[in-house]
Amino acid sequence: MTATSNRIRGLLMQVHPALERVLGPHLDHPAVLDLLQKYPTPTAMKAAGLTRLGTRLLKLAPRIGRRLAEEIFEALSEQTVVVGGTHATRAVLPRLAEQLTTLRHQRAEIAVEVEELVEANPLEPILTSMPGVGVRTAARLITEVSGKKFSTAGHLASYAGLAPVTRRSGSSIRGEHPSRRGNKALKRALFLSAFAALSDPVSRTYYDRKIAQGKRHNQALIALARRRCDVLYAMLRDGTIYQAQSPSTP
Repeated sequence: MTATSNRIRGLLMQVHPALERVLGPHLDHPAVLDLLQKYPTPTAMKAAGLTRLGTRLLKLAPRIGRRLAEEIFEALSEQTVVVGGTHATRAVLPRLAEQLTTLRHQRAEIAVEVEELVEANPLEPILTSMPGVGVRTAARLITEVSGKKFSTAGHLASYAGLAPVTRRSGSSIRGEHPSRRGNKALKRALFLSAFAALSDPVSRTYYDRKIAQGKRHNQALIALARRRCDVLYAMLRDGTIYQAQSPSTP
């Protein structure tokens, strides 16, 4: 899906950079993909006119349709030269837009199926009780952790690539650094979950403490993810849901 989106943006950039600047960030919106299937070139959009373009966009984007149409025509006015290759774009772009629309529909259908599977898993109430863990994160955790045995929380953190690594040079120790090993999919899930949990007072207090200690944003999030990994291990080991605590100020 990302590859298809990038191909669309690449084609738009070749024939009309200003138009790509307007439409590129909105390729996840069905109204824009519908528009590109109907009017795949700058010339076709100009011929349709502002009113017709706005009406088309309003069908699927009632909140931003009119404004987006105005931005499109403002972008179209910035370039008067028809770039070579525009004719090829007329043939390829509608197919890519249709393909991306289909892929997005399929992703939505898969998301519903995943949600149903996660809800049926006995680990679901345990995992989703933790702040920052939604259906997608729970699905990733179940996929990567279920069926595996970890003797300690440190082993789980090491498997996820969250345990720091001590680097040595001869007899000297160069300090601890983030690990580049481990299960990258699990590490990403725990990292994003830690970011989502910043609205939780306990997680936020811990994150702010790390920032106050001089850590950068990503470093503080990794530290928070590592701390939450310990909690997650205890929850999975004991089969208990997350117990909220009062945040302790540093």
